[in-house]
Amino acid sequence: MQLVCLSATVSNATEVTEWLSTVRGRTVAIVEEKRPVDLINHFVVGDASTHQVSMFETIVNGQANPEVTRLEQHATQSAQRGNFRSHQESQNRQERRNKPAAKRSRLFAPSRVEIAELLEQQDLLPAIVFIFSRNQCDEAAESCVRAGIRLTNPEQRTEISEIIDQRVTNFSDDDLAALSFSKFANQLESGIGAHHAGLIPAFKEIVEECFIRGLVRLVFATETLAVGLNMPARAVVIDKLTKFTGEHHQPLKASEYTQLTGRAGRRGIDTVGHALVLYNQYVSFDQVAALALSRSFRLTSAFRPTYNMAANLIQTHSRQEAHHLLNLSFAQFQSGRDVVELQARITRRSKERDRLREQAKSPFGDIDEYRNAFEIRPDARQIIEAIDSLKPGDLILVPKSGRETKAAVIATAQRVNGTKLTLVAGTKAVLQLQAGDFDSPPIKQGHIVLPDSLAFTSPKFIKEVALRVMRTKPNKLHAKSSPSKNFTELSHTVSQDPELRRRLIAAKSADRIDSELAIMEARINKSVQSVSAKFDELVQLMQRRGYVSAWNLTDQGRTLARIFHELDLVVAEALTDGLFDDLNAAELASLLSTFVYEFRRAEVPPRPIIPTTLASKWKTLQALSNKIAQDEESSGLSPHRSLDPGLMDVTFAWASGDELIDILNEDLTAGDFVRTMKQLIDLLRQISLVAQLSETRDAALAASQALLRGVVAASQGSVLQ
Repeated sequence: MQLVCLSATVSNATEVTEWLSTVRGRTVAIVEEKRPVDLINHFVVGDASTHQVSMFETIVNGQANPEVTRLEQHATQSAQRGNFRSHQESQNRQERRNKPAAKRSRLFAPSRVEIAELLEQQDLLPAIVFIFSRNQCDEAAESCVRAGIRLTNPEQRTEISEIIDQRVTNFSDDDLAALSFSKFANQLESGIGAHHAGLIPAFKEIVEECFIRGLVRLVFATETLAVGLNMPARAVVIDKLTKFTGEHHQPLKASEYTQLTGRAGRRGIDTVGHALVLYNQYVSFDQVAALALSRSFRLTSAFRPTYNMAANLIQTHSRQEAHHLLNLSFAQFQSGRDVVELQARITRRSKERDRLREQAKSPFGDIDEYRNAFEIRPDARQIIEAIDSLKPGDLILVPKSGRETKAAVIATAQRVNGTKLTLVAGTKAVLQLQAGDFDSPPIKQGHIVLPDSLAFTSPKFIKEVALRVMRTKPNKLHAKSSPSKNFTELSHTVSQDPELRRRLIAAKSADRIDSELAIMEARINKSVQSVSAKFDELVQLMQRRGYVSAWNLTDQGRTLARIFHELDLVVAEALTDGLFDDLNAAELASLLSTFVYEFRRAEVPPRPIIPTTLASKWKTLQALSNKIAQDEESSGLSPHRSLDPGLMDVTFAWASGDELIDILNEDLTAGDFVRTMKQLIDLLRQISLVAQLSETRDAALAASQALLRGVVAASQGSVLQ
């Protein structure tokens, strides 16, 4: 291999080069930072005082546009006075009347229809509008069509219709009805489309072809369109700078922003591309500008050993060779680089600790003896555990300017040398503390509710938190008592030292550094062996469960080496225990769907429907999975993903010949169904090759064939060919 080509979103190309040079010999980094097509970042905001939507350049002379900053400041002042009617209120007074006046804003986020009209007026089509919700992509496309927006002429509509007809020839009328085909086609013929993982592959391919050929000029898409597809546009619009991860909302990373805006500007067609970000009351303009200016996008290895990988390494390499290969990985290289930085910090902090220990020595006696007798010095681990238990909103006493003050935790973050707390004191001071900053475990003094409508970095947020800290009644705080000096303490010779206070402070500071050093050394021990240690832990568990014996695979191990799935060990163990035997094709497909399906929406999943004939098998399989997860946890490994029975009934019905229109529901999109069936077919084909009993192999093959029909067959990819 002569070339390794990295995305422009990767900023640590030099580090990748150093790794390749280490493991493969001399490698040269060639970095091109100029875009083929220049990019202009824009900020789009509506103003209720003028009822207009305006577009501003985000960056002017290398910094945030001062005109937008002033507009935002004036809007904030107007909101405080409450002397205006918001844009939304003018559209729906009754709905806005129920909202607190303090949350009303003169500024508003334009609607999807307003954005479509703006893009057309500013000659910024074709465009992609990124919305981090499948349902909202569909709703946005439909709302534009209902508003009468039409971006095509008769000739283009005819061409779009021909493309659609060519792509859906293998679909039955019933399947097309189940897929809401008429609505989909009507949107495309208007020059508007939606693109997301909820669509079947054929529909996504239609949107892509029409967009590339310039027939569809406006696409509402999730971020999947920004990865791996060559669909450049004149402009891209980012609906919000936050997205839901499946557990909570989090801001876009700089690398994600660059990935999305990378679609803006068509090489050879446009002289400049445009990236538009819409106003959001929860994200300040300064945050938008900072994201546009950011250039730090570090590539981090996600490599991790798996049971299948371990089995194949054991099968083909000696233990020493396996460790050598793992130690050459980019993950190990990055782990080692962190260790170098930690070791340098340990050296510096150790010197400071030694200086403080020297400063703490008293000519009147042994200060450590004095402290051991009269001070309660908690173990560093107690401090760490106390800090790790804190959550945003918790109140604690923190060291500040030689005394303790009340402060509220507003954020916690994991750092290489331990958990970092970000706190706001009653004085409005923002503090960032770690274990080494505490003499004793911080005790939770109470809890406040943090403001949820403000960015936690904004001055308003800090001011409001400080007020809530100060308003906490003293009798709700558990004051930390300190022992008073008694006669025995005063009788110790060290108590006569006039510099005792200074020496005790130095000794406590040295203790804090010892706590830091303990944390960093523990992380080094973990990081140095991160890849190979996890590999060894996997092998040890495999030995205990009968897959490996003295660096040789058993019969079970050889089966595991042929299973390629994220739940490989559970599949292999279920095979060994005969849980897939004595089942017909539909039953086997249904039971195996628990390995590939995963409910990922925010709400509570619906109660699964287990086919009656599989109730006992499912219960046994679930118990097996739980037992393996317990073994993983006791071995220091992350437990595998739980099995999910949420698609057992649907899979059973599809494998039994039911129609698509009878299977899809509001909890299951066609795209998710097709993708899950493809993954299930792949797993069934593996079972048809590795199962011990011929009857089980035959049932697995029959099940894979039963699933491969209708929209699944029409959407099959290379993995199924």
